[in-house]
Amino acid sequence: MKYPYILFDLDGTLIDTNELILTSFMHALNKFHPNKFKREQVQEMMGKPLYDMMATFDPDIADDLVRVYREHNLEYHDQLVQSFPNVFEVVKELHDKGHKMALVTTKQRQAAMKGLTLFGLDAYMGATVCLDDTAAHKPDPEPLILAMQGIKAIPEKTIMVGDNPADILGAKNAGVTSCAVGWSMRGLEYLTQYEPDYIINDMRELIEIVS
Repeated sequence: MKYPYILFDLDGTLIDTNELILTSFMHALNKFHPNKFKREQVQEMMGKPLYDMMATFDPDIADDLVRVYREHNLEYHDQLVQSFPNVFEVVKELHDKGHKMALVTTKQRQAAMKGLTLFGLDAYMGATVCLDDTAAHKPDPEPLILAMQGIKAIPEKTIMVGDNPADILGAKNAGVTSCAVGWSMRGLEYLTQYEPDYIINDMRELIEIVS
């Protein structure tokens, strides 16, 4: 097989958390700055670590913003999160064919595992690298390297699948093949400027790429 090892981003790639993220952000921001910020401002930064995003809006109360965000996010998680089409079926098929898979996310472990288990994806991940696990985060290669170590992968036989520039650039920095998903909230045109090696518009297309 061409790529025996597959690294996945979580939010916006395997599961649709877009509405949950935006709603949680606006809840936190409006609590401290009523009607000051717009959803579009949040969308532009999605994919970065939560604290970094909150510090951009108000560095003086970033910790409070993160706390309120996480409380709201956990409370409404199961209500607002959805699965993207064909994700579970493809992940299961890849696993059954012998591919080793790992998760690389900028989410805290508690929230990341909540999303994985909600849709039964946790059983197929040989390693999960979350925000808590590394000092540096995507696009730095550190989390990808740690994930590859977890599934005993080699870079030239590994592909990273994600919906954000940080996923594509992280793959390049780690010497890994990159695959952008066409259902990214930012849009495919935006992602193409980062020159991913592959682009898919349906998760089923990944099977042919990695086989």
